[in-house]
Parts: sequence; C-alpha cells; structure tokens
Amino acid sequence: MAENIDCAVIGAGVVGLSIARELALGGREVVILEAESAFGTHTSARNSEVIHAGIYYPTGSLKARLCVEGRKALYAYCAERGVNHRRIGKVIVATDETQLAGLKKYKDQAEINGVDDLRMLSRDELAGLEPAVVSVAGFLSPSTGIIDSHGLMLAYLGDAENHGASLVLNSPVTGGAVTDQGIRLEVGGAEPMSIVCKTVVNAAGHGAPAVSRAIAGIPPATIPTNYYAIGHYYTLTGKTPFNHLVYPVARQDWLGVHVTIDLGGRCKFGPDFSWRDSLDYRFDESREARFYEAIRRYYPGLKDGALQPGYTGMRPRITGQGKDAVDFVIQDHAVHGVHGMVNLYGMESPGLTSSLAIGRYVSGLVAREHR
Repeated sequence: MAENIDCAVIGAGVVGLSIARELALGGREVVILEAESAFGTHTSARNSEVIHAGIYYPTGSLKARLCVEGRKALYAYCAERGVNHRRIGKVIVATDETQLAGLKKYKDQAEINGVDDLRMLSRDELAGLEPAVVSVAGFLSPSTGIIDSHGLMLAYLGDAENHGASLVLNSPVTGGAVTDQGIRLEVGGAEPMSIVCKTVVNAAGHGAPAVSRAIAGIPPATIPTNYYAIGHYYTLTGKTPFNHLVYPVARQDWLGVHVTIDLGGRCKFGPDFSWRDSLDYRFDESREARFYEAIRRYYPGLKDGALQPGYTGMRPRITGQGKDAVDFVIQDHAVHGVHGMVNLYGMESPGLTSSLAIGRYVSGLVAREHR
C-alpha cells in the first residue's frame, strides 16, 4: 500500500534544500529524498564555494536572472542566519593585449545582466591590489564573495525542518509512474517504500535525468542526456600572495585557472575542464604541467613544487563535448505535461549562488499549479 505524501523533493544538494525550504515556508508538507548517506555530497560539496556576481551569463537567461537575484538574497540570508561568508571581491584580468576584447565583453555583459558595481582598474591600481599578478588591464567585481557551502546547506535544512520538512537519507528513487492519484515514487534503500505525491520536485543533480527516465509517464523527449565534465583543483603551499579572487580572461584552448581563497585563507587554483564517461572523481595528476603553464601567465612567481593535488568536482552538464553549456533547465507541466512535477536539469554553476532564487522560482511554479 502506497503512502500518500504532499510534496517530495528528490535530492538534498544546495538547490534541493533551498527548494524544500521555500516549499516548507509556504506551508507544504515536504519530504526530502536523498540517495546518499548525507546531504550535499556531490556538486554542492565539490566546487569553488564562490558567490558569483552574475557577470558571464547570456542576456535574459535563467542563469543571469537567478544569479543576480540569488546573490543579493544570499548575502542578506548569510548575514541574518550567521552563515560564514566573506565579500572578498574578484579581479578579472587580461594578461596580454589579445585578451582586451574579451575583458570588455565580460564587462558589457555584466552590465546588461544588472551587475552595476564593476570598476575598471588601471595598471597601477591592479598592481596595488594584486602585486603578484601580471596583467595589462582588468576590473574589480566587489560583489563576488566566498561562502561555507556546508554551513549554508545546514541553514537551509534547519529552516525546512523547523517548518515541518523531513530529510530521509539512503533513499534513492528507483522507479515510479504518473497516476490519476498523483505521482508514485518507488524508493529504495534499507526499507523500500512506495509513495504517492501531489507534488514532486526532481532536483537530483547528476541523477536528475535518470530519475525522470525511471518515472513512467514523463515524455522521454523532454529528458536530456547527462554528461560528465570534471574540474581539478590544486592547492598552493604556504601563504597566499593574493588579496582577492583572480580570474583571467578565458582562452580558446584553456578556460582559465582561477584563484580562489577559501574562508580559512587557503589558496587554490581551478577548476580546469575535461570530460569523463561517468561520475568519476579520481584526480588526474598528469594535468599538473598545464596548471603551472596556465597560472604562470598571470602569476609568474609560482615556484616549482608549490602546487599540491586538491580535489575534483563534476558539473552536471546536459550538453556534450564540442557544444556550449546551456541555461538551467527547469521544466513544469507546460513542458512535459505532468501536473505536479518539476524537473531541474543542468544545475551547474551558478547554482549555489542562485539557490535561494531557484527555490523561489520553483515554489512559484508549484504554487501556480495549485491555485
């Protein structure tokens, strides 16, 4: 006998937890189904922990809109809830004259997206802010920051649970079907169960396409293929020479290895970008030489032996090799025809920054269906 549930959120990463929080705050009875033994163990735990300003994303895209909205909301939320963060700022630099057009393109796109606090820097200003960085031009993004992503997820979960939500770990969704009574989910784990839900939000990250394919009644044509894009991070031994995050303009052959400083003051470089056939977090140390080459383009003082393997993360891409990344894909019944179902695909960067705004966006989609 299937148990009746008001609302199930599949996936307890930062996006799923934000959605669950928003739905619970709105009075919904929410169960969060997480396949792993802890929340936030994949994309949410393996990233740069950067609060992005909203600079790069295409005009009018969900990424652009939700990043700018989410960044403002996130700073306010962190201050209110005591989530550790720091508005450290970011310097975006052109390392040679060929990158000046790319730098201008970034700044123009940022202004279109509503990022209105960027400041162009002279060479002397750049040298003053980042004396270790060699560049010919750049600008400062003062709204870029860093955050404790685990602390943020704890805060989201706490808010959700305080409003009646519950988190169920080790509970993978293994199947299901769209029925007249609601959306039936088959949930595995130590104690398998069958539940029928009025509302299901599929925020399973890398697993979201597979979850949708397992639920009979969701049109296969609306479900994208999942691809696995890995990024490596190296850490710098010793004290960081940088005062801000540093992002070089991307080159065609190399996306640019960023400087990130975490809340403990540790400096890390990354991510790079390559493809894998499956969810595989193994660290490929053969990429070290390319890191040294890329970093020394703007930080020539990097000494041999100063880089140590850090960690890897994988982007839940829905476009493959040779194709540009696409926008967040958030589908409700208007796309797939299933009332009560919202599917989220390709929730890569800036998903963390956008998480509060994504929660509100999805809650709005759900609310419109229940009017």
